[in-house]
Amino acid sequence: MELERQLLHRNREIGGALNQITLDDDYNLPDYKPDLTKVIRERGSLHFDEVHASGGHVWFKGVLEFQILYRTDLDNRKINSLKGEIPFQESLTMEGIGESDQVKLDGKIEDISVSVINSRKLSIRSLVEFQAEAERPEDTSMLAAVGADSGCEIEKENLEALELLTDKKDTLRIRKEISLSSNKPNMDEILWNSVELRGMSTRLKNGEIEVSGEALVCVLYSGVDEERLQWFETTVPIQGNVECNVCEESLIHQIKTELAQADLEIELDGDGEERNLLLEMVVNLTICLWRETNIEMISDIYALDRQVQPNMQTAVFDRLLVKNEAKCRMSDKIELEEEQEDILQICSNENTLAIEQTTVTEDGLLAEGTLTIEILYMTADDAMPVAAKRAYVPFSQLIEMPEAVHPVKVYLDGSIEQVTTVLSDSRNIDIKAVVSLNLLAFEQQEKQVITDINESELDLAVLQQRPGLVGYIVKEGDRLFHIAKENHTTVDDLVETNHLTGTDVKAGERILIVKTV
Repeated sequence: MELERQLLHRNREIGGALNQITLDDDYNLPDYKPDLTKVIRERGSLHFDEVHASGGHVWFKGVLEFQILYRTDLDNRKINSLKGEIPFQESLTMEGIGESDQVKLDGKIEDISVSVINSRKLSIRSLVEFQAEAERPEDTSMLAAVGADSGCEIEKENLEALELLTDKKDTLRIRKEISLSSNKPNMDEILWNSVELRGMSTRLKNGEIEVSGEALVCVLYSGVDEERLQWFETTVPIQGNVECNVCEESLIHQIKTELAQADLEIELDGDGEERNLLLEMVVNLTICLWRETNIEMISDIYALDRQVQPNMQTAVFDRLLVKNEAKCRMSDKIELEEEQEDILQICSNENTLAIEQTTVTEDGLLAEGTLTIEILYMTADDAMPVAAKRAYVPFSQLIEMPEAVHPVKVYLDGSIEQVTTVLSDSRNIDIKAVVSLNLLAFEQQEKQVITDINESELDLAVLQQRPGLVGYIVKEGDRLFHIAKENHTTVDDLVETNHLTGTDVKAGERILIVKTV
């Protein structure tokens, strides 16, 4: 018998794993760096060099890169910085994972601290959380049609489902030249800098993904022949395209943008002066695209002249529940600790958003987390011209989501749109922030589908034992197709014999069944 099948592509979840470890190491200052008297600010970032799965484990290695801004023992150059890295090689246990499975690994620095052993030696200690999720590409095969001459009776079912078109990673490279404003002195050395993405958005076009937004660039530097530290801040527009062969505007998409690397170098301007900065950025894109499709499949099948047995399999279908965005606005007031120096001017704030918990409620999805703000500021104390303050602002936001009948798979991505820090007095700072939360939720429905059929000869002895004429009272949940199948006849014969106007029958209705031989 000629069979026509339909394939639906999706990723099946294999499992997940989570672990926290402590990375620590001692660090000796290079000979060319001045002695350290006090740590002002520290930060870290995780970079993975290799990730692979085998033997029920996810294996990975990489480095924790750290940067430190510190007070020196020099009179003319009071502030300096250094950077280094701590290598790591770890594994996460995940039952059932294989080498060909796709692993998504995320790392988060929960805490990083620097202890001064002596003026030339530091102890770096960081609490790091690793989280891995594994998926396996899966093609669900469904019986969609049989040959016109098959002699089979079929029942069809329509189902709306999402088909995964692509799940990949790509990069967007940005190279920009930045010039100092005319009121700023020439640069001698970059002591500290921060680059953060703001207002990132993506749009699907035919054959490509359009990425736009801006980068907030802040630079602390020592000026030429200037004892006073200098601070420079600007925004750099981001505009670029990434190739994607399956892109269409109508597709459902989840595209996560993340700054993977940002390098700043001092360059000469047209007059040969050190007044330009070359910014090179690498933006990672995690791209998932789905298409809403209507599937027409055969849900049941039989024949009168032979035994037809369908092979059934449980399949999972994803259906779009909601795609929604919410803006979370927050405000707070922070005060310096007693031992901290008074604020003369706020230089910059570096921000990290962490979504710590999501809860499905009757009204939607409740997202809770913390916005961490690292404030760098100038002081009036010449002995300690730069200081830092860390603040934690908790947030809670309800995102509207319809109530679901089946289990729900939630994708939630958060991004920082705006953070402002305003000095109310020398010891207090007002904070206002806007965070964007993008929700994509799928309802996952399990169904039995026919993947193949087995044919065999009809058992005539069993057929002869069945009555030739039956009066039947329709029960709750009965369908005319199943009544016909159980009584060796066809839906068309039942409709004709009972003068029915259609194939719908109600509980309590009486019908006459004539066995077809």
